[in-house]
Parts: sequence; structure tokens; C-alpha cells
Amino acid sequence: MKPAFLFVWWLATLAAHAQTTVTNFRLPNVADGKTVSLDGYPECVALAVVFTGNECAFDQYYTDRLRELITTYQGKIQFLLVNSYLEATELPDRMLARYRQWNLPVPYLADKEQVAMDCLGARKTPEVFLIRNDAKKLTLAYRGAIDDSPQMAKAVREAYLKDAIEKVLKGDTRPMATQRPMGCTIR
Repeated sequence: MKPAFLFVWWLATLAAHAQTTVTNFRLPNVADGKTVSLDGYPECVALAVVFTGNECAFDQYYTDRLRELITTYQGKIQFLLVNSYLEATELPDRMLARYRQWNLPVPYLADKEQVAMDCLGARKTPEVFLIRNDAKKLTLAYRGAIDDSPQMAKAVREAYLKDAIEKVLKGDTRPMATQRPMGCTIR
């Protein structure tokens, strides 16, 4: 493909991405058994939906980084962990055991019918979707990788999710480039 065509395609993709409305969904939280929905957090500027799992090594690499982001943006951004895997090691009882090990103060949602996965188009873990919460309208602000160094936190040069959160908090509505997530494929 020619560079000019690629540039036009990239701009069109960004423009479409900036206006993507997100459909609300409801999922059970394995931590307390309650149902959680995207529209259940009207006080938050945005929601960070993080697709994760119990067994993928890439997900485990990000536990401390997620804890830091959750702490930094508490009260402004609501983080939701979503598990869409169907394997026996990913069933709700196993999710609850892993959740207790992680000790992260956010819901861990069981998406065993893969409703959230299909709604957002998630394909890997960890993969994040930052969703603007503006006047009861949910729109996609960013999707993709958490940062540019899945295996080594000390090697991070580009903190994609943190940068996207900062832009959303400043009211920036310009399109944000999608960053390809590295990790395990959700089946």
C-alpha cells in the first residue's frame, strides 16, 4: 500500500474510533456476587475495562502496574477487570481465588457468555478499553495495550493507558491511537 493511502486510512480509523458508542452490559462480580454495569458509575469521568485472566503470564506481569493505576485514579476512573475465558481454570470459583491473591480493590467480572468481549471487540489479555462517561453517554476513548513493555515494568517508555487517562481527565476528546495489545488470545 502507498503511504498516502495508509495515512488517509489511519485518519479515518481514528475518526471512527473517536465516536464509537459503547453498549452497556451487566456482569456478575465474583468478589461479592453483585451485578455490575458500565452505567453504574455516573460519578466517574471514565471507566477502564481491563480484560484479564487467571492463567495468562502477561496478565500476571501487570498486576502491580494496575494496582498503581487504580490507586492513582481512584474516584476519577473506575477500573473493571473482566474475564471472558471459558476454560476450567477460569471459572468463577477460580476467579475468586485469583482475585483474593491479587488484592485489587475493583470488581472482577465473569463474562462467561462473552457479552463484554463481543461488545468491545476484545481479543487478548491484557487488553484495555478506556470508556468516556459523559452525560450517560459511553464512548470509546482508547483501546489496546496498557504500555509498551509487557514483561518488564522498569523498561516502560510509553504508558499508553496512563497517557489516555490523563487526556480524558483534561477533557481532550481528540482521537487516540489504538495500541496493539500483547498477551494471550481469548478463546
